[in-house]
Amino acid sequence: MGNAKLAVVAATLVILLQASCDVAVARQHHGGKKPGPGGTPGVMTVNGFQKGEEGGGPAACDGKFHSDKDMVVALSTRWYAGGKRCHHTIRITSKHNGRTVEAKVVDECDSRHGCKDNIVDTSQAVWKALGLDTDVGEVPVTWSDA
Repeated sequence: MGNAKLAVVAATLVILLQASCDVAVARQHHGGKKPGPGGTPGVMTVNGFQKGEEGGGPAACDGKFHSDKDMVVALSTRWYAGGKRCHHTIRITSKHNGRTVEAKVVDECDSRHGCKDNIVDTSQAVWKALGLDTDVGEVPVTWSDA
């Protein structure tokens, strides 16, 4: 009986903590811009999706190369979900300035071959739309399905 009460108390605390986090995210306001929708924390990196760039071969979702001006992204293996997110739009929010953009998933950042498991690997266009400098290399973001 004591374990059951402890489990109920623990579950209640988890629910209250989640609710307080949701309220905190909803209250964020960044210089007149809409607050970000929250989402999964990740690290955004810059990738070349054009032929001959450091991104490697063609995108896994469509077998094509994409322009650096396209709003496209490669997700770490677990988030790529075996291709289930191919051609889906995700929402990316910069933790630096609160700006949010949408980009299409076209590729996998293969975690079995050097990509960390928390990477949102984006085109230069995404960085530009977020008002970020690609020379920084990595920035904290949140992302969610749009």
